[in-house]
Amino acid sequence: MTFDRKTLVIPDRTRFEEQIISTKGDVVIGDRSLLQFSINTDGRIFIGEHVITGGNLEASNDVRIDIFSNIGGDIQSGGNVYLGEKVKVKGKLSLKGDLDVGDSVEIESGFEAKGWINIRSPIPVVIYIFIYLLQLLKVGHSEEIERILEELEQNDGKTIPISESFLFIPNNSIIGRSKSQVDYNLRIGKECKVLGNYDIKGNIYVDDRSDVYGTLHATEDVFCGKKVKVHGNIISNGVVNIGEKTHVVGNVSADKILLSKTATVQGTLLAKKGISFIDSSKEDAAEKVKRFENDADVVDEVKEMLE
Repeated sequence: MTFDRKTLVIPDRTRFEEQIISTKGDVVIGDRSLLQFSINTDGRIFIGEHVITGGNLEASNDVRIDIFSNIGGDIQSGGNVYLGEKVKVKGKLSLKGDLDVGDSVEIESGFEAKGWINIRSPIPVVIYIFIYLLQLLKVGHSEEIERILEELEQNDGKTIPISESFLFIPNNSIIGRSKSQVDYNLRIGKECKVLGNYDIKGNIYVDDRSDVYGTLHATEDVFCGKKVKVHGNIISNGVVNIGEKTHVVGNVSADKILLSKTATVQGTLLAKKGISFIDSSKEDAAEKVKRFENDADVVDEVKEMLE
């Protein structure tokens, strides 16, 4: 699965508690981000450069932390751990695999590793690549050079391969207990529990049966699926779409509001271009007509009717 680098992605069934985020799959934290929660996942954890975290990191698989990042608690890994140069860990490091550390790494409470320990030279990896390419040029292996350059170029794309389920925090984001700020979009999966007020410079999408304990503020559109609960206000400069049986314990302010007839809003509704009610039955009918016009296969639907 791939993802773009401009969306805060919170996967299905992720739970925000008072001090910890529990999730499934990989966790990727972009450069220069601030995270005030601990992380617990059955996947891997990847942390970029100059990242600050205020809690523990616990992963069933590998943990990789890039240069100049500061971890405010313990690290527990069921796999290998890579720590870049100048990384600081305020707690204890425990891992079942191999430990690979860069220059001037600080672990305040010590570490326990069951695998190999490798302390790297402070020479950057790009220097090794440069030296290797020079050697290939000397022996005339130009085809090998082209292959290496093609592989390096593939890593410069807009998408990154990652596990099917993942939590992704874009560069320069702040994820706090009371206030969070992201320069791009926010996508919350199904059956999630999310804490905090979110100031998003983009779109917000909240999938079915998720609970948000805070205010959602977006510069663009906001979409809430079925049976969503927002314990706060929704503020948007675009369109706010509130789905079936969704409950908002607060005010809704937007350029335009689309409201399901089964949704409830305890506060006031303010829309510059008006409020429209959504009829889900008409939407379903329109979808079936569209499928018929596109010669969509309806054999499964007929089979269900006969059963």
